[in-house]
Amino acid sequence: MRTTIPVAVAFLAGIIMVISFFFDESTFIGGLSQELKIWLTIVGGFTLLLGVVSITRVNFAAVKKRKEDWIYKLITLISIFAMAIPAVLPNSWSSLLGREEGSIYDWLFVYLDTPMMATMFATLAFYIASAAYRAFRARTAESTILLLTATMVMLWRVPMGEAFLNLFPGDIPYFLNTYIMNGANMAVQRGIIIGAALGAASMSLRIILGIERTYMGKG
Repeated sequence: MRTTIPVAVAFLAGIIMVISFFFDESTFIGGLSQELKIWLTIVGGFTLLLGVVSITRVNFAAVKKRKEDWIYKLITLISIFAMAIPAVLPNSWSSLLGREEGSIYDWLFVYLDTPMMATMFATLAFYIASAAYRAFRARTAESTILLLTATMVMLWRVPMGEAFLNLFPGDIPYFLNTYIMNGANMAVQRGIIIGAALGAASMSLRIILGIERTYMGKG
């Protein structure tokens, strides 16, 4: 029963969602699909709560046993509850509660979370630049084309580079936007999206038919 019921639920839910594309929302199937989407949102909310409980248990156990780098796990626990508790309490109790401007949540988000995210992505940019340098070495004809195209696009994306490109005859930024970004780049993006969609459809079919059962903790 532990295997049969989840597979049956996944099969019925998947079939209903697939069939609902061919029915109007006013029909029974269409209304049922809308109800399933609401349940999906509800279940997704509970999974977020489950994630908070899980990360709290794991980090609390590490802090309790004084494992390696336990101080960082303690900071993680303090950060979770410092952001969560004031955000769920009503603003009517105090101006420091809720998520309004001037609240504890707003202060932590604006002055701690946002700068840390900016720092993380700024640091990540150096790793991206390092990887790009290794990838753009002009060893073959293909890598040379990639290097030239990437250089032109990066120049076009910054005001100083655009001003530099405008010094040359012809509208190079327009050429980049029309033929590179909306032409070759768009074609590659659509190819990647189509490939990802086919992969998602294949995985969905495997789950509906009960072939893929990793969501139950089984291979």
